[in-house]
Amino acid sequence: MSTVVQHAKASSKRSTTWLATKRKLNKSKALYGMFALPFVYFIIFHYIPMLGNLMAFENYSIMKGFFHSEWVGFKYFNQFLYDPYFWKVVRNTLLINFYSLLFFFPAPIILALMLHELRGNLFKRFVQTITYIPHFLSTVVVAGILVNFLSTGGLINQLIVMLGGDAKTFLSLPGWFRTIFVGSEIWQGLGWNSIIFIAALTAIDPQLYEAATIDGANRWKRMLHVTLPGISTVVSIMLLLTIGKMLSIGFEKIILLYSGPTYETADVIQTFVYRRGLIDSDFSFAAAVGIFQSILAFILVISANQISKKISGTRLF
Repeated sequence: MSTVVQHAKASSKRSTTWLATKRKLNKSKALYGMFALPFVYFIIFHYIPMLGNLMAFENYSIMKGFFHSEWVGFKYFNQFLYDPYFWKVVRNTLLINFYSLLFFFPAPIILALMLHELRGNLFKRFVQTITYIPHFLSTVVVAGILVNFLSTGGLINQLIVMLGGDAKTFLSLPGWFRTIFVGSEIWQGLGWNSIIFIAALTAIDPQLYEAATIDGANRWKRMLHVTLPGISTVVSIMLLLTIGKMLSIGFEKIILLYSGPTYETADVIQTFVYRRGLIDSDFSFAAAVGIFQSILAFILVISANQISKKISGTRLF
């Protein structure tokens, strides 16, 4: 008899739980409907395409498909590691990203701090508008502007000639490519990337500035001891996210700007994959290089996260 009672209680509990769940689903069905769209998007366009990684371990044939191509294991990984281009593309990728991290990452923070110190709202909005506009230009347009400005008869060379110098073919000189690329990235992303830091600055309690002023702190000391500590957590998180994207640099802009003479400094992992995978149709090799790049990026993120945790106590996970 006790067994029958226990079964009845369990059945009643399940029924009650199901009814409560059903009520919650009906109550929040609009929210679940909104969630379903991005969920389906990520499944279709991000997770299902992961099957393509099988190509890295196969001698992939379009006619045979993923599941019937010859399995070759780590053949293409070894081929990439011993390729004469390996160290060149890895070095170029890391160097361009390091220069971007060194010069581009602090630029929006400095702009946000400068705007924060301005008292005139009209001038502040004017500066923000001017610095935001380049973000909305397509990469093709930005590359076209650079090509026109840096050509032999372009504006930059005209100014150099006017000052008594000699015109240069900047986009054909390997030593200038990284400077041009990083400089254009700063110009295009400076204003847009400063938005999150400006938002963080507005969240700082004004009473902290008042207390610092009463204690005799000037503007520089208030920025040093109040403003910077107030946005340090946001800066740390953004730095970790930037490091996570270090190997995913502006591939489209490099494709549009580089040429044979600048391969020495401009050729990165992604452009190498593009040439071998799409132009040469070596899909398996390109997939192996792509996986190698992802593993390298994963190691960078984990390392940066642990270092940030030990130094500042801030981490992503």
